[in-house]
Amino acid sequence: MSEKAAGVQIISEVLARQNKEDEEEKLTDDEEPRVCGVCGDLANGYHFNALTCEGCKGFFRRNIKRSNQLRCPFLNKCVITKNSRRSCQACRMRKCQASGMRKDMVMSDEKVQERRVQIKKNKMPNSPVELSFQQEKRIQELLFGHRSTFDSAFSCFSSFRPMDRNILPVNTHKQTPTSSPSATSCSSSSSCFHSSIKKQEHHIRNGVENRCVFTALPHVADLTTYMIQNVISFSKSLQDFRSLTMGDQISLLKGATFEIMQIRFNMVFNSKTSTWECGHITYCIDDAVRAGFQPCLLEPLFRFHHTLRTLGLQEEEYVLMQAMSLFSPDRPGVQHHSLIDKVHENLALTLKTWIDCKRTSPDKHLLYPKVIACFTEMRTMTEEYSKQILQIQDIQPDTISPLIMEVVSKGSYNDL
Repeated sequence: MSEKAAGVQIISEVLARQNKEDEEEKLTDDEEPRVCGVCGDLANGYHFNALTCEGCKGFFRRNIKRSNQLRCPFLNKCVITKNSRRSCQACRMRKCQASGMRKDMVMSDEKVQERRVQIKKNKMPNSPVELSFQQEKRIQELLFGHRSTFDSAFSCFSSFRPMDRNILPVNTHKQTPTSSPSATSCSSSSSCFHSSIKKQEHHIRNGVENRCVFTALPHVADLTTYMIQNVISFSKSLQDFRSLTMGDQISLLKGATFEIMQIRFNMVFNSKTSTWECGHITYCIDDAVRAGFQPCLLEPLFRFHHTLRTLGLQEEEYVLMQAMSLFSPDRPGVQHHSLIDKVHENLALTLKTWIDCKRTSPDKHLLYPKVIACFTEMRTMTEEYSKQILQIQDIQPDTISPLIMEVVSKGSYNDL
């Protein structure tokens, strides 16, 4: 026999011997009994930190979630076996715990559902994104809070002081159907604002004695107060908000109320006519001019409403925007930043997931960053709004409600 043939034979014998040893070792392992530490039945793995059978695993998971306490009808000394394990739940549970099964390793129903969804995603990597159970629950809570505190027909807005449109004609900014909202209305607003301000200055000089300078202010103040009350009710309907300290609740509301109002007003904004259709009353930008507001707020506000409206947001996206604005951890006076930041991150992720799930347009990936950009615009307008409210109050006192003044004030207050 040649050296090459002899080498091949030796290698073959070594491999055969190793295969035989592996089979014997596997056979030994397979034959080694794996007994449930609770009832002695055949165990199929480690469950909740203990080697148990499938039956004891399910028994422990079901009973650990129950609030009622198990009681042994005998002397708490029942022998738990495969055949007798159903006879006494109390002793079986006691033996589960004695074998090492841990309560903290049992997942909640929500966690189990999320894990199933995740496992399904892992098996199907190309499957579409899905909202988790927790995200669906959060959206439903927001929708319920929004619908119970916002009536797009404004049917509950009553007993208000009437609108006086003496300074300017009502439809200064109304556009023709063919005009561009981003170009025509915004460019025309600039010239109209300046003429409006001149008329206002004349009206101020003539109306100082009777202290009624801004004719639309009483009505706009009543409308704003009505909206603020609804925003507060919406906030208090949310569990995450109610769980915060009163100081943080107040700080969040002071910072977000104007933004949430604008998000809600955008839901009734008609971009073709550049008007806000609030039930039986329709408002235009000139009404804000009549109430004393200046172009450095109204011009960006006008553009903001056109921009946001063109995104074609769904109701779920609007309510998520409101919640994201409310739970902004960087508001002045906030104490528990990390807690509020966690809620904000969850809301942002829910909005992004919603867009990925529900939107079908090819450019849907652009919607989320566009929405985020709107928050930046609102922040700048909030500061200007507070400044102008204080200026209007100086010119025409006793017209703006105390609630509005509390919201725009920089100091803290006890309760809304």
